[in-house]
Amino acid sequence: MNKALRQLFTAVIVLFVILGLSSTTIMGIRANALNNDSRNTRALYAEYGAPRGSILASDGTILAHSDHINDTFQYQRKYIAGPTYAPVTGFYSITNGSDRGIENSRNRLLTGQADSLWFDKIKTLFTGAQNRGASIETSINPRLQQVAYQALGQKSGSVVAIEPSTGRILAMVSTPSYDPNELATHNTNAAMESYNKIINRSDNPMLNRATSELYPPGSTFKVVVAAAALESGKYNPDTEIPAGATYTLPGTNIGLTNATGAGNGYGGKLSLQDALAYSSNTAFAQLGVSLGGGTIADQAKKFGYGSTLSVDGTNSTGQPMKATASKFPAEATPDKLAQASIGQGDTVTTPLQNAMVAAAVANGGKLMQPTLVDRVRSSDLSVLSETSPTVYAEPFSGNTAQALTGMMEGVVTKDSPNLQIPGVKVAAKTGTAQIGVNNDTNDGWTIGFAPAGQPKIAVAVVVHSTNSFGAASAGPIMKQVIQEGLK
Repeated sequence: MNKALRQLFTAVIVLFVILGLSSTTIMGIRANALNNDSRNTRALYAEYGAPRGSILASDGTILAHSDHINDTFQYQRKYIAGPTYAPVTGFYSITNGSDRGIENSRNRLLTGQADSLWFDKIKTLFTGAQNRGASIETSINPRLQQVAYQALGQKSGSVVAIEPSTGRILAMVSTPSYDPNELATHNTNAAMESYNKIINRSDNPMLNRATSELYPPGSTFKVVVAAAALESGKYNPDTEIPAGATYTLPGTNIGLTNATGAGNGYGGKLSLQDALAYSSNTAFAQLGVSLGGGTIADQAKKFGYGSTLSVDGTNSTGQPMKATASKFPAEATPDKLAQASIGQGDTVTTPLQNAMVAAAVANGGKLMQPTLVDRVRSSDLSVLSETSPTVYAEPFSGNTAQALTGMMEGVVTKDSPNLQIPGVKVAAKTGTAQIGVNNDTNDGWTIGFAPAGQPKIAVAVVVHSTNSFGAASAGPIMKQVIQEGLK
């Protein structure tokens, strides 16, 4: 072989090697990146050209589904009672893809691309049948969701209801809300216009306040402090603790007072159970300082404070849905610790976290992992996965849970009779956190569960920026949700 032929042969081999490496890179290494590139319209058409799986409530009610239509994208995503369920479903858009909620956390299952659907994909390959996404059956009770959404109405706030024994989220409401249908349109300009209009609203309707907004919990945090006191072994419900009409925050000239005279106690003292029932600020501020920030922080941590909570999904199913970490200042000066111990200052929580506090008491001290999906079914209705209840933590003993239950019943019978339900024992704690530049408005809270003896539902309600106390603003909403949940 002469020199020219050898050079030509070498050049051909090099070109084949380059071609092979290039094809391998494109088809293997960069395949996912290219498929997910927003500029890849073929991938977008392919994704919309197949029926996306449905999202269902626990009773089979359809929350989101795809209808076949005669346009380029072939399937139109539709949301039933969109604003009511938006925090649960999220939305699916040609401009934003899967965004928020189940649409995002279970996206790969809904599109039929998850690894668990490998058998379905093989069948479509050989039969030529259309690839169909899996359906997602949530734990949401539509009656509870609707009652909670209607009860909040035009208020800004959130409601979370949990089944204490399993951790199943029965309702997750956030207001103000938005309509996912406005974002699911196939008109690109209209979809972008709707998205920009929503995200630019000052009241932030796309924010899931149940999982992603932090509020000062006010006196509902006294349940956590009471748990820390009982777990220390130094206190029981009848133990008398310092209270008084006023308490000067350590190292300051700032005087702390109570909302009602009942919180002042007798002779400057109150039993622990009455301090909770009458929501004594002076008693719990002093109790918090006595226990120490480390003790309360440890107790709060056992409830989930300080941790980002997983709500739904994994990296293999989509982008996991997580709840923002609630916070308690472990290393605070005594004056700040006193404020933090009554749910003010640097203590902040999500409604989901506060519902978990109530659920832990209701479940005898065993806190279950909160979940939003019951099961996943493939297009032939076979079950791909089913959620099993798992223990998140055991923040306190059964004895402490029993004591706290009795103390929370006392809140209803002694201080908040408006929360009573005929024939049902309700355990609750109200809270009113002062907010605003000059503390000129409130975040109103109520957490609770029922029946107190055999709890079936635990609820947390927050009403943001209200002029009334938590018992008046959030209390009636909690009561409505519990009554519906016990039907």
